[in-house]
Amino acid sequence: MSVPGLARPPLDRATKVLYGVGAAASAIKQRGLSAFLMLFYNQVVGLDPEQVALGIFIALIFDAVIDPTVGLLSDNTRSRWGRRHPWMYAAAAPVAIGYFLLWTPPSGWESAPLFGYMLACLLTVRLFDTFFELPALALGPELESDYHGRATLYAYRQFFAVLGGLGMTILVYQVLMPDEGGRSGLLLGREGWTNYAVIAALLIFATILISTAATHGQIRYLHMPSRRRVSVRTLVGETVATLSNRHFLIITIFGLFVTISVGVKYSMEIYFNLYFWELTSRQLALIATVGTVCGLGGVLYAPHLVRALGKRNAMVLAFIVLTTTVVTPISLRLLGVLPLNGDPVLFYILLVDLGLHGATSPIITILTVSMAADVVEDSQVKTGRRSEGVLLSADDLLKKLVSGVGLLISGVILAAAAFPKGAQPGQVPAATLEKMATLYVPIMLALYGAAIATMLFFRLGKEQHDINLATLLRQTEAEEAEEALR
Repeated sequence: MSVPGLARPPLDRATKVLYGVGAAASAIKQRGLSAFLMLFYNQVVGLDPEQVALGIFIALIFDAVIDPTVGLLSDNTRSRWGRRHPWMYAAAAPVAIGYFLLWTPPSGWESAPLFGYMLACLLTVRLFDTFFELPALALGPELESDYHGRATLYAYRQFFAVLGGLGMTILVYQVLMPDEGGRSGLLLGREGWTNYAVIAALLIFATILISTAATHGQIRYLHMPSRRRVSVRTLVGETVATLSNRHFLIITIFGLFVTISVGVKYSMEIYFNLYFWELTSRQLALIATVGTVCGLGGVLYAPHLVRALGKRNAMVLAFIVLTTTVVTPISLRLLGVLPLNGDPVLFYILLVDLGLHGATSPIITILTVSMAADVVEDSQVKTGRRSEGVLLSADDLLKKLVSGVGLLISGVILAAAAFPKGAQPGQVPAATLEKMATLYVPIMLALYGAAIATMLFFRLGKEQHDINLATLLRQTEAEEAEEALR
């Protein structure tokens, strides 16, 4: 439990690193849902893509209720373990079990009960992932208040997010489901996915507990909400006032476009890799490896980019680069410029493009979370309440849109292109692949363009953040002086 007036010493590097380890749990889960869930339930289990997309959409509606509720409850939790840690500890086992069950559905079931099973597992995973990820993110603004220091703290989280997400992708392609006779047939069988489920669930469980325990010693220094009795109407009014912050609305709208676009990109990526480019599992593993190395490089470079350009300008630059990497190769193929599939030159072009994409993506994630954290003090100055959970619940919800609205759009693209079930690389009609690509490119350009345009309105930079911190410090000193006189 926090002690009033107790100053927290500077956060040591070990705690920062182990705090960051927790991001691997959500990254493993999110990468699996975004990159593999559609393929697994459509091509391996046999559900229609519309059914998979519908299940994700229902889970999204569920998130819309759960995320802000957990954020509000977390902000106002009083316990000897503080506001956040009870929720984080409670998440570890259920989310791991739910994720394991998601990838091991019963065999021989009809589509209706299989859909119900998938949906039940998704709701379980999303509920308890929120129990951990949202309070863990909400810890960040309290652990580090400095403008540049926050970019560094969230860079640690993104470092392990890259290791977790792309690391599991490499494991899938290179170890669990490698090439079989030069083809990617093992991806379309169940055995490899069962092994994946076991490993992923154990890693999720372990990383959650490690991160939560590592920050347990900080509880004494963290904010404790005042003891009060308020009505639901009062809580709703306070939440609306908090979420009305101008900078919060901008970062939320920006995040909406970002996460939907990333969801489309990740869920369609495996279709483009296997069927449009006809890459082998060995090539996919090499791409994922290069992406991981480049992603870690982007993580290390992000704090330096923030110091040079500021968070908003760094974000705009990174997004322009990202947009270029996503749409250029596919557009060039549609124009007939790139070499044919199987040509080594084509593979190296894709390798460079995806490596650049891998370096840029974590920079955007770090900046998004860091900018959202800066809104915490801006909101506190205006409302008098510290509401990290309420504010960052939007960030957590929008991450889940990666496999929500993004998967819904992907399902629509595949259905519109009449993509066949049980398809083998090299056997999908050229007209189907061309239609898939011609739908994909303009959708991505529209989403990325809207994100860049929205970010240009964000004005909360280092100068205003420092003013907010100074204002809050004066308020705290005045309150402590007043309390001393009583």
